Amino acid sequence: MKNQNDALDVVQETAYRSFKKIDTLKRPEYFKTWLIKIAINCAIEFVRKNKKVILLKPEDEEFIGSVDEDVSLSITLQELLDRLNEDEKGVVILKFYQGYSFKEIADLLNIPLGTAKSVLYRALQKLRKDFKETGICE
Repeated sequence: MKNQNDALDVVQETAYRSFKKIDTLKRPEYFKTWLIKIAINCAIEFVRKNKKVILLKPEDEEFIGSVDEDVSLSITLQELLDRLNEDEKGVVILKFYQGYSFKEIADLLNIPLGTAKSVLYRALQKLRKDFKETGICE
């Protein structure tokens, strides 16, 4: 969500929807998956409603070069992730940041296993291409 207040709004909406619809949960052992699916949907809706573009002022550009290299790489990776479409970004985050397996990702997103894999590999291919174009890696 890129800032704490927006993330808290999504968490609050997730909690509200989950309490409101708890009676729709058919199998309690899938509670975590069900809750994550609600959170993903809330986050996607929030992003769609609040498309924000922050323009960098020319006078602030001097600060970009002075940051630590790891922070710079982190910012670059975030920018590259932002270039992916929502489906691709979601699969990459679930796989590499949250550590879910392909099967769990397919269940969470309600898509076939093969689709989850192809979305991830397509996203990784785009990330590699974009990363090389930035000139950071040789």
